[in-house]
Amino acid sequence: MKVAQAFSLLNGLTCSKCGQTHSPFVAQTLSTCCQMPLLSQYDLGVGFSKEELIFRAPTLWRYQELLPVFEEKNQVTLGEGFTPILKLHRLSSAHSIQNLFLKDEGQNPTGSFKARGLCMAISKAKELGKSACIIPTAGNAGVAMAAYCARAGLEAVVVMPRHTPEAFKEECIGYGAQLILIDGLINDCAAKVQEMNRDGRYFDVSTLKEPYRLEGKKTMGYEIAEQMNWQLPDVIMYPTGGGTGLIGIWKAVKEMQILGWLSMDQALPRMVAVQTENCAPVVDTFWGKQPNSKQYVGKPTLANGLAVPRPIGEPLMLQVLRESAGTAIAVSEEELLEGVSEICRHEGLFVAPEGGAIWSAHKKLLKQGWLKTDEKVLLLNTGSGDKYLDNIKGKWRFFS
Repeated sequence: MKVAQAFSLLNGLTCSKCGQTHSPFVAQTLSTCCQMPLLSQYDLGVGFSKEELIFRAPTLWRYQELLPVFEEKNQVTLGEGFTPILKLHRLSSAHSIQNLFLKDEGQNPTGSFKARGLCMAISKAKELGKSACIIPTAGNAGVAMAAYCARAGLEAVVVMPRHTPEAFKEECIGYGAQLILIDGLINDCAAKVQEMNRDGRYFDVSTLKEPYRLEGKKTMGYEIAEQMNWQLPDVIMYPTGGGTGLIGIWKAVKEMQILGWLSMDQALPRMVAVQTENCAPVVDTFWGKQPNSKQYVGKPTLANGLAVPRPIGEPLMLQVLRESAGTAIAVSEEELLEGVSEICRHEGLFVAPEGGAIWSAHKKLLKQGWLKTDEKVLLLNTGSGDKYLDNIKGKWRFFS
């Protein structure tokens, strides 16, 4: 499929393991060489200036040259991106911290950061002439795919764990998606998707099994830099399930260095992957408790998005943590609930359990001395707490 590159500077896809190139003009899944995620590569030497952003609309599409959709007519959008970065004054005061910030991804369409990745994947599905999409999901990704498929006029099939809160299920149905419930976690849903898609009828938008969700997620990195006046925080803490956000933010940082938007001598943020003790495959691999997560067995968690026991992007996540001198940490279910409660009571933000996990992890790292009280730290809240009421009802008030 040849199209005019009216906007995107995308010039190829490379295997994340061996670097072999793949065409960006046909539908791709994992690399044919290594069966690993493909990474989008752009012509970053064209002189695209950050000053060109000043008068653009406050959505993630302001970075369209650095996104993979070739023609503007194929951009499927609900106004996603450019979510606020808020300084957490009261939490900072309560814990004698000087520079604590939170980027609230719950203010995206469909209520989570998944809107970023799925708007990009569905836009590319449309551009590639696909008519039906399928996804295994822990909740938010399925909702986002269903919404963007509805917007694009594409068929949507969502496969999610049966124990997922009802709000996620009802929203998928409301958008017109076919909803299939599975006993188990997202890896069990992925097996069902593979079974259903043996004939290749659907465009599979599973995490990192196509190249473009990552590109939507990386816009968080561009926004963080732009919103913080091109001075990155010392530390970025990210709730890590499939890992596209963690990988994407770091990809954006590297691209901005090449573009000249960030000074090459500027210190880069230390990246922190936060998981729950119920499902902490990346934490266990990072700390040498297992060679990799391919045989990891996880348990359900109140933070549904963190229940990803065998993430295909684990090698890329570990690379980010090591390159950035970051770390990986897990919190208990009680700790993440306490985190939700504290952020609610001190800052008026009803964050998802994943966001609560981030704040609890921050407190643990501060206590361990890995974080300093004067460092500029950015927490990523990945979604609204509203959809998780089935999970937390009657449990978190204990901390009030």
